[in-house]
Amino acid sequence: MSSDPTGPGTQEPEQLEEGSLVSHLIELRQRLMKAALAILIIFIGLVPFNQRIFTLIATPLMEQLPEGATMIATQVASPFLTPFKMSLFVALFLAMPVVLTQAWAFVAPGLYNREKKFAFPLVLSSIVLFYAGVAFAYFVVFPLMFGFFAAYTPEGVTMMTDITYYLDFILTLFFAFGLAFEVPIATVMLVWSGLVPLETLAKARAYVFLGAFVIGMLLTPPDAISQTMLAVPVYVLYETGLFMARVFDPKKDSADEDSVQVGTEGGGE
Repeated sequence: MSSDPTGPGTQEPEQLEEGSLVSHLIELRQRLMKAALAILIIFIGLVPFNQRIFTLIATPLMEQLPEGATMIATQVASPFLTPFKMSLFVALFLAMPVVLTQAWAFVAPGLYNREKKFAFPLVLSSIVLFYAGVAFAYFVVFPLMFGFFAAYTPEGVTMMTDITYYLDFILTLFFAFGLAFEVPIATVMLVWSGLVPLETLAKARAYVFLGAFVIGMLLTPPDAISQTMLAVPVYVLYETGLFMARVFDPKKDSADEDSVQVGTEGGGE
């Protein structure tokens, strides 16, 4: 006796929310405005502390400068504009959870429930890993890097860094290390999207290990210590991504659900 296809043993296909192009554009505009408003509010709160923020960010370099040396400003407006821009970028860093939350709220209606279950932890993990990369650069890499530069300054040359160039330099490294620490998330997404099989990524460990040291060579001073301090975390994070992709596989979860559903239907015959 066959089961009724509309009986209790079957599940209706999950319906996703649909909307017109105009409605999506309106919602996107609202999400962007909320993210921009969060950055603006934090920035306004940081403006009175411009000088303190710049001093804090510049501490890793100033601690390595020779006695009596200071940072310099070679442009007329630099003493005002550079701390001002620094506060703006700090506001962007601090508002990153709000920005990513708004991005998540925009794409979530287009995801199935089983995808939402895994996507939210990925968003949360990406925020934590980005901040971890920035903190690693500030507390570990910067002191080693600036100490190396100060130690190898040629005789007769005084190390006096321009504050504008310093801002551009550290922002580049902050973003580089923040993105480098997103390796687990990138690995998981490659596997979950089906672009690259997990087995292929696992077999590419030797190439990833070599590539991690190449990245370390490009982003750090030419000494083995700082290169290793970037390369080793990147490779460890890659292995973490493989582990996460293997354990938290939404396709496996979906297959389990399908098998349970088939078993339920079979029991109703």
